[in-house]
Amino acid sequence: AMDHVLTVSASHYLPVDCGGIPEGPVMPVAGTAFDFRAPRRIGQSVRANDPQLVFRRGYDHCLCPDGTGFRHMARLADPQSGRKLDLWSDQPGLQLYSGNFLDGMNVGKGGVAYRAGDAVCLEPQSYPDAPNRPDFPPSVVVPGEIYRHRMRLDHG
Repeated sequence: AMDHVLTVSASHYLPVDCGGIPEGPVMPVAGTAFDFRAPRRIGQSVRANDPQLVFRRGYDHCLCPDGTGFRHMARLADPQSGRKLDLWSDQPGLQLYSGNFLDGMNVGKGGVAYRAGDAVCLEPQSYPDAPNRPDFPPSVVVPGEIYRHRMRLDHG
């Protein structure tokens, strides 16, 4: 999955502590390994000497897509096969996970063991730890309130 090309319309991301919990305010992606505003191979910076990537063993961070409401958040493309996936959602965050903790214990098609970097996940969601962070978009649902969110995947 590290050769896949990712584009995410996010100008900011959430730095995390060693446990993966956001540790501060949103930070700009410009000039960092978290800048996917232009198409870029996931593996290009996944092993960069950035403390955020080192202690999480790769990407396991919430990107903060620009805009609000239902919008295009990301495109993931495999240059080898030509397959593409476009992700749309109304969530405030997009968790990017690069399979950092896959350890070869799970076996998939053809008996292939899944190892770190063999997968990528894009997860539209609220910001992690949002109920404890008044500076983050709210994620609390009160009794009697209906919670809905939307996500659409287009592939080609």
